[in-house]
Amino acid sequence: MKTSYRIIPMAILAIFLLGLDQLTKFLVVTGMEEGESIPVLGKYLAITSHRNSGAAWGMLQGQMIFFYIITVIVLVILVYVYFKEAKNNLLLQIAIVMLVAGSLGNFIDRILFQEVVDFVDVLLIFYDFPIFNVADSALTVGVVLMLVEFFFMGKGEKDAGN
Repeated sequence: MKTSYRIIPMAILAIFLLGLDQLTKFLVVTGMEEGESIPVLGKYLAITSHRNSGAAWGMLQGQMIFFYIITVIVLVILVYVYFKEAKNNLLLQIAIVMLVAGSLGNFIDRILFQEVVDFVDVLLIFYDFPIFNVADSALTVGVVLMLVEFFFMGKGEKDAGN
């Protein structure tokens, strides 16, 4: 069986996600004042110009050196896992590429601005979800796909070998 890393399609996916992330952030930074909000679906979805110098939910505010080091370590691990464990596994490849693109998207912001540009503002019934961006979405979907692969899809392959 031919080993398939799907380098070109996965690179296209990564470039698309990274480009979409950076383009949307550029549009928010250049077209909106920080704190400005544009309703899209009433009070449930808005484009809100926000900056975050921390991680998810504003944790670890201002710890840029920490984020630089962790991001580089995570990216190295993801590339290693891609080539070591993800050959011929499309779902795992997509998951890893989404994690890489999301990590790079926020890493670029941290390097250039020492903060991350967030803008997707969602109200889930009564919970005002933390404002996020395309990179955060790619990271979240990548984690979910990886969990699906590890706990549901990959299970059959391991059981078949026993």
